[in-house]
Amino acid sequence: MIECAVSPSPDHGLLGRDLPDRLLAVRAAEGDEDSFAVLVQRHGRALLVLARCMLDNAQDAEEAVQDAFISAWRRLPEYRHSAQFRTWMYRITVNRCLTMRRRRPPPLPLDSVVEPAATDAWSQPARCAEQEAAATALSHALAELDAGQRLCWILREVQGLPYKEIADVTRTSEQTVRGRLFRARRSLQEAMGPWR
Repeated sequence: MIECAVSPSPDHGLLGRDLPDRLLAVRAAEGDEDSFAVLVQRHGRALLVLARCMLDNAQDAEEAVQDAFISAWRRLPEYRHSAQFRTWMYRITVNRCLTMRRRRPPPLPLDSVVEPAATDAWSQPARCAEQEAAATALSHALAELDAGQRLCWILREVQGLPYKEIADVTRTSEQTVRGRLFRARRSLQEAMGPWR
């Protein structure tokens, strides 16, 4: 089953490509691996983007999403069809990412990291360096947000989820989501001021 979750073959998309998630989930709960493969193919990329934003590490993100799909496959009989499958998968992935973040060793203080040797100024264009610095600044600014604000910001700004679905994923109210987003946007705007 892990092979199926990681890389569904192209013919899986033809079998259930037009079926709604709810029906695919029912079939998968009955043991239909092809239906589950379609769900993996349909939602895998978005979940990987979410995990990458939360963990800031591509390998950890891939591991988190694979673990989330394995967990979902095992827990499909428990899946409540009152919630969207996508929302359920976001919740499982978020929980896996949070667990992985808690298990990480604490980051090293900046003064303990040896600076890399300066490279030739002509080897990379200044624009590339500036974009990389801005991306790093955004990454640090996101890391400074509390976990709830960061998660709401990622789900809204990166994943494009509606407020209602973010509330379902985070198990809060839409009002709480809006408040967290407001505070996250304000903090990020202040942190990214020099990059405008």
